[in-house]
Amino acid sequence: MTDATHWFPVYIGVGSNLETPERQVREVLDLLESIAGTRWVARSSLYRSAPFGGIEQPDFVNAAAAGLTTLQPADLLAALQDLEQQRGRERDGPRWGPRIVDLDLLVYAGRMLDERGLTVPHPGIASRNFVLLPLQEIAPELVIPGLGRVASLPVDTLEPMISRIE
Repeated sequence: MTDATHWFPVYIGVGSNLETPERQVREVLDLLESIAGTRWVARSSLYRSAPFGGIEQPDFVNAAAAGLTTLQPADLLAALQDLEQQRGRERDGPRWGPRIVDLDLLVYAGRMLDERGLTVPHPGIASRNFVLLPLQEIAPELVIPGLGRVASLPVDTLEPMISRIE
C-alpha cells in the first residue's frame, strides 16, 4: 500500500557472496529503481567482509542505499524480498549462510516496529560493521531509533574483517 502524499526516508543493506558478488550487488542496487513509489537517492561504496555467523563460506560484498518511499514498511519489505527472489535467493538455507543476494530494511522513517517478519530498525545494525560502514558513508547524521547517530556508533573493522573495494 502506498501513501502518495508522504515520502518516508528509508535505508537498506545489500549483500552477496555467491555468483560474482560485486556484480550481484551492483545489479541489485540498479534494480531497486524498479520498486514503485520509491526513489533511491544515495548508495555507498562496495565493501568486502568476512562472513558473519560462524559458517564457512566465501567473503561477502556489502553496500547500503538510501531512498524515499511512499510504501508502508511491510510493502517495501515485500518488494525487497521479491527482488531477492528474482535474483535467485533461496530462504531455506542456514541462517547467515551463503546467498546470491540479501536485502535488509535497516531503517524506516525513524520508526520502531516489531511485527511478525519485520523488525525496524534492523536488530543487527550496531553489531555489524558491514552495515555500519556503508551507512556511515552515506548517512553519518542518520539517527537510528534506540541507537543514536550513525557516525557515533563504534565500528570494529577487524571483526569480521572488512575493507572498502570501490
